Amino acid sequence: MKAIIPVAGIGIRLRPHTHTSPKPLLDVAGKPILAHILDELVALGIDEVVLVVGHLGERIEAFARARYGRLRLHFVAQDEPLGNGHAVYVAREHLDGSPALIIFGDTIVKGDLAGMLRSQKSLAGVTEVDDPRRLGVVELRPDGNIRRIIEKPQDPPTNLAVIGGYFLRNPVLLRVALERQVAENLQARGEFWLADALQLMIDAGETMGVFRVEHWYDCGTLEALLQANRELLDFDPPRVSSNQRSRIIPPSYVDPTADVGNSVIGPHASIGERARVMNSTISDSVIGAAAIVEDSRLEHSLIGEHAVVKGRSGRLNVAESGEGETA
Repeated sequence: MKAIIPVAGIGIRLRPHTHTSPKPLLDVAGKPILAHILDELVALGIDEVVLVVGHLGERIEAFARARYGRLRLHFVAQDEPLGNGHAVYVAREHLDGSPALIIFGDTIVKGDLAGMLRSQKSLAGVTEVDDPRRLGVVELRPDGNIRRIIEKPQDPPTNLAVIGGYFLRNPVLLRVALERQVAENLQARGEFWLADALQLMIDAGETMGVFRVEHWYDCGTLEALLQANRELLDFDPPRVSSNQRSRIIPPSYVDPTADVGNSVIGPHASIGERARVMNSTISDSVIGAAAIVEDSRLEHSLIGEHAVVKGRSGRLNVAESGEGETA
């Protein structure tokens, strides 16, 4: 079995961080978003992964090869940002006879994914949401299978949203649908949507059920990423080594290589590898790898890799190698 992961998005809603770092490599709850996804796939026994790259794709490739070199890795370039359906389309040669899993690169899913992969029919991961207008939604038949998948409807027929995870028992049928979508230029709002290709597949006779997901974390915006950090730390609280020089309030993550002194960390703080935090209080925040934070009191903040923050208080959003220092 293989997995296809579109990670080509520019990540506009996470700027300024995504000017210099691809969104899937931003840290959340102790490791990059992409690492959460790949670790889940490794645990499932999936050994072949196709990454559809675009913006800063060389950094994603370098990360994946360095940390997950034991996997059979393929990298496919999406040269134009024409939508998530187009991202899967450019990797269509990998939609062959083997069952496949598609996971969006800014979505972390926790649950019985092994049960999903045992299904004898294709499945879409779904969950109930308060406002389904910003997501794709499904409308079900009386037998519980999908009648319609609708991308970002203004008037949603249900609140059952797709969460960017799909199991394809017959992936060749999706390949045929994607090829038709592109050949006939079946775009919506200037993009090719995967939901529309799946609808073509369903209309052609493929049965697709739903797999309900209780723990789903969207990391597409600053607020969503920090919420994912909180919920992931709550879901699986990490063990933190005792620190005689600082107080660590759980649930929090402090990388063993981080240098933390005379500080209060947590709750819901994530301190990346080789980061240095001195004389500071950090809560509900993510401090990236090799970042420096001194004499600061931060909450609800995202500090990028190699950033330097000194003498600041409150909420802060500093990109990779940026500076946040009092005058």
